[in-house]
Amino acid sequence: MATVLVTGAARGIGRATVGRLSGAGWTVLAGVRREPDGKALVDEFGDRVRPIQLDITDPDDLAALPAHLPERLDAVVNNAGVVVGGAVETLTLDELRRQFEINVVGQVGITQAVLPLLRASKGRIVFVSSLSGRISTPMTGAYNASKFAVEGLADALRVELRPWSIPVVLVEPGPSATDMWGDALITFDTVAAQLSAEHRALYARHLVGTRKLLARVQKIAVPVERVSATIERALTAKRPKARYPVDAASRAQLIGTAITPTRVLDAVFARVSGAR
Repeated sequence: MATVLVTGAARGIGRATVGRLSGAGWTVLAGVRREPDGKALVDEFGDRVRPIQLDITDPDDLAALPAHLPERLDAVVNNAGVVVGGAVETLTLDELRRQFEINVVGQVGITQAVLPLLRASKGRIVFVSSLSGRISTPMTGAYNASKFAVEGLADALRVELRPWSIPVVLVEPGPSATDMWGDALITFDTVAAQLSAEHRALYARHLVGTRKLLARVQKIAVPVERVSATIERALTAKRPKARYPVDAASRAQLIGTAITPTRVLDAVFARVSGAR
């Protein structure tokens, strides 16, 4: 059976993907940052799961990765990622760098490391992007920018790798029922508490509106199993699409934003986020 590397495998979408693919007979190389997380995956999903110590921002881990890979690799799922929230004005540059280091630079590092094996196997590359990589919203500018970057890189890579018949696919979930979304209000409150008094005053309405919006979004988050099922489809489709929005609501939102004038869309986003 085929072998796949999944990054960010310890939780959320990555964990669900490890479970789904190993259950379907794949050998899953599960990239985790902590040894106990890898053991937990094996205990839960069985010996088709093979943990790999892999912090995608660690140059040593990236350099060591090829030595941990088998002779044949059929796919990679670039899933690891984080969300850095807050108004662009309030972000520290270190926070912005961290956002891109994990969500963009690390993804490229993994892809470069596995491409020789994928070229030999005519394998497949899947990036777990986001609806936020197609639609930018206030108070999540850093995250949006990182996912927009992933989309741009994947589009370029898809054409660059055509001579070797390596499909490059973007999976684009909307809000998903992960611990990241489950803890969104706690994270938001922490970020808000760290703002300067001046920024808290300037963005007071944004903070109130965004917190209310997050609470509503939590209630409509789709199960991670739906995302992992989409990833499996992206990996196994005979003629994979370039993009896979995960659910009907996301597809409707993409269509709606595409046909809505920017001025109107800006007004809608300002209203729901408190920036009015």
